Amino acid sequence: MIPLYSYRDNSCDPRKCTVKKLEKAGFLKIFSRISQIPRNTLLLDPTAEQALSPADRFVKSITVLDCSWVVLDTGAVRSWRIRRALPFLVAANPVNFGKPCKLSSVEALAAALFIVGEKERAAELLSKVNWGIRFLEVNEEPLRLYAGAKDSTEVVKIQNLFL
Repeated sequence: MIPLYSYRDNSCDPRKCTVKKLEKAGFLKIFSRISQIPRNTLLLDPTAEQALSPADRFVKSITVLDCSWVVLDTGAVRSWRIRRALPFLVAANPVNFGKPCKLSSVEALAAALFIVGEKERAAELLSKVNWGIRFLEVNEEPLRLYAGAKDSTEVVKIQNLFL
């Protein structure tokens, strides 16, 4: 089981914060400073040049950035050793429903787990929010195809089918 982490800058409403719900349920650990995040983690970063793929299933941990990208120290993020972008997926969260690539943190972590082969755990994470399973329904086909890819290059080719 891959450990999960989140960097959270407290910019969102704590009552609606999906990583706070996941932490309370024991699914992840939250860090308030980027320097606290383990350096060997795979960082989910939409600006990364490489897409997440099943080839990443042997990572030590996965970290999601739950913060305002306006104030994020992008230099600290870009210097990360293992950064991956999620491929094209559609949000099912109430704030961004139907919008491409506007995933909540729980959706991003669940997508990452699904792609690297932890499908049941992805569903378990999503069960902690009342709209969570809808994310799997909306993205059933792309997630299944991404999870069947051999590497990042193949994930990008599959992604192009949906763009």
